[in-house]
Amino acid sequence: MRVSLKNTPSVKIYKYFKNLKLEEKKSIEVEFLQSDIETLGYKFLVDLAQLFFMKILSIIPKDDVVIVEFYKLDKNTSFHQSSEKSSEKYGVDSEFFTIDKSKQISFLYHYIQALEFVKIDTKTKILNLGVNKADEFKIIKDMVDKDEFDIKEFVGVDYSHSAIEFAKDTLKDKNIKFICHDINKLDEVLDEKFDLIISIGTLQSSNLNFNQIFMDIYQNYLAKDGAIVLGFPNCRWIDGEMIYGAKTPNYSFSEMGLVLKDIHFCKKYLQQKKYKVIVSGKDYIFLSARKILQNKKGL
Repeated sequence: MRVSLKNTPSVKIYKYFKNLKLEEKKSIEVEFLQSDIETLGYKFLVDLAQLFFMKILSIIPKDDVVIVEFYKLDKNTSFHQSSEKSSEKYGVDSEFFTIDKSKQISFLYHYIQALEFVKIDTKTKILNLGVNKADEFKIIKDMVDKDEFDIKEFVGVDYSHSAIEFAKDTLKDKNIKFICHDINKLDEVLDEKFDLIISIGTLQSSNLNFNQIFMDIYQNYLAKDGAIVLGFPNCRWIDGEMIYGAKTPNYSFSEMGLVLKDIHFCKKYLQQKKYKVIVSGKDYIFLSARKILQNKKGL
């Protein structure tokens, strides 16, 4: 199927895609003028695809025309649709496990920025809650020198047994320890503190009391002058694609109220503890916090 949107205003392009009845797993070729693309930019097309749960398969210039093929994603191919209630909802056989955040530049850029803000080079004991297959540890391993990586101690905790076993087989460094356990019961497996705690997309899980678990983690497992990096999903994973905007109950569109509420709670709490806190990101919103160190005069 091919349609022409040559010399079409952006509002009418938006309306066309909004009203388009395209079956999932089907594609459509759309013709634009080269001059349209020069005016709108390719980012317009990428954003357009994401907003309507599509991805771009190809862009083919032909004379003064550009043919763009859009593919409709299958919304049912998503871990968000899973009815699995056990710890294996995020295990090796789940749709979630096919996700590799390190290959998403929107995630990678802001995660590295957060690590640099909390001075990852100075951190030697690092805890990751909800580690799954350890993508966040792999990124740290790739971004620092080997000698610097080897002197750090890493602990990753996750409730999925299969994910933890996969992580153990993938990252066999002697300075990395993986623990399969419920985050609600950390006191059963941890009795030490860490100078960096990371948790990406985990603390807002339905089986956790967000405010309480966050305060418990801070009070019991963060070392004096330690740092925190939290990642709040502002996206959905559909048919292998990271789509901007988290789905929330009772809304047909992305609504950020709950995410912003949790971020505000953490930011205010940490600022009261004399932390410098920044909030950054897009598809994942990162809250990064490091201690404000006093000078010798205590000022």
